[in-house]
Amino acid sequence: MSLGGVRDEAEIRGHRRTYIGALPGQIIQSMKKAGTKNPVFMLDEIDKMASDFRGDPASALLEVLDPEQNGSFQDHYLDVEYDLSNVLFVTTANVLHTIPSALQDRMEILRLHGYTELEKMEIAKQYLVRKQRVGTGLTEEQIVFEDDALRAIIRGYTREAGVRNLEREIGNVCRKVARKVVESGAKHRELLTGENLSELLGVEKFRDSQVHEKSEIGLVTGLAWTEVGGTILQTEVQILDGKGKLTTTGQLGEVMQESAQAALSYIRSRAQYLGLSREFYRHVDIHVHVPEGAIPKDGPSAGITLATGLASALTRIKVRRNIAMTGEITLRGKVLAIGGLKEKLLAAHRAGIFEVIVPEDNRKDMADMPELLKTEMKLHFVEQMDQVLQIALEEKLPELKEETLEVLAATMPPMMPETLPLSPQ
Repeated sequence: MSLGGVRDEAEIRGHRRTYIGALPGQIIQSMKKAGTKNPVFMLDEIDKMASDFRGDPASALLEVLDPEQNGSFQDHYLDVEYDLSNVLFVTTANVLHTIPSALQDRMEILRLHGYTELEKMEIAKQYLVRKQRVGTGLTEEQIVFEDDALRAIIRGYTREAGVRNLEREIGNVCRKVARKVVESGAKHRELLTGENLSELLGVEKFRDSQVHEKSEIGLVTGLAWTEVGGTILQTEVQILDGKGKLTTTGQLGEVMQESAQAALSYIRSRAQYLGLSREFYRHVDIHVHVPEGAIPKDGPSAGITLATGLASALTRIKVRRNIAMTGEITLRGKVLAIGGLKEKLLAAHRAGIFEVIVPEDNRKDMADMPELLKTEMKLHFVEQMDQVLQIALEEKLPELKEETLEVLAATMPPMMPETLPLSPQ
């Protein structure tokens, strides 16, 4: 039963028989169709229900999905109790925040991640190619997809969590090859590779970001989660003459702007450790930019990326180009856990980065990682921002104990302006 756009409670509970044209609700009608007392009942798109003056279908579903109540479900049309306790209800949704919390409480929620690139490849090879080939009347000899061609479609022509657009693009290729078969005869054979794919599908629609060519000062590779998988974000930090202003650009949301403020506060607390003046921020402006400014960006996992960029720009030490990172930071430099680790690691792998800094609290997530990531990726699990800087910067910083840092911060005299990393002149 599809719940998209359902806004009338009578769709679930039925109409009373006193009304003209009264019918049982969809639950009872579907049970009659199934012809059994214990079917598997799928409620599709439960997050798309609406409510208006006619009733609230989400509230009507409370009785249907509650195992304590649905043994005596009462449809208004039948007006007698009906036992739904033997039915296995499966619901689907894209988002949770539109489902009432009372209804969520009656469900066991299983979050399904998007397909990985390897999974998409196997689905295409075993199912989608055959389905589209048969649908266009081609034989196995007339069209052959090499792995490179399928990989090129996945990376360059689709960007999604599922495989719907992948199937469309494969069907697009099959139809164009079918036209060639009609024009050239049944003996026409098309071998599709990564090189000749653009002749049929045109210019690539999407291009994955790649690791930058050389290590630079203030340029850090971060990892981000999106609804269509992970991506890498190049984060840039530039130090300018000024009076201590922090500027963030690139359509950063409130959470990322606050992460930048927290990262700067951490850097200021570690000034002696980084070899900076205690008053360094009074004589410089700091500009943080995340490219592709037309795309809004937000999320609580850019803290250590921003802090590393700030440390690199202020100390003039380059950040390693072959390393990516994800994690939130506290004012005291503690690295907090993040979500979407699988998608982020796959994004790094696609971009050719095989070394990633990850919060220690995310070590438990490795049990669900594909074998490819476990064997090919080198992960650094960190608890403190100091560890991140030791790993990410090309030059090692002195290792100081926490107690030493606190004493230094309390007793450090202000340095003269000429000894600052960037002279005000």
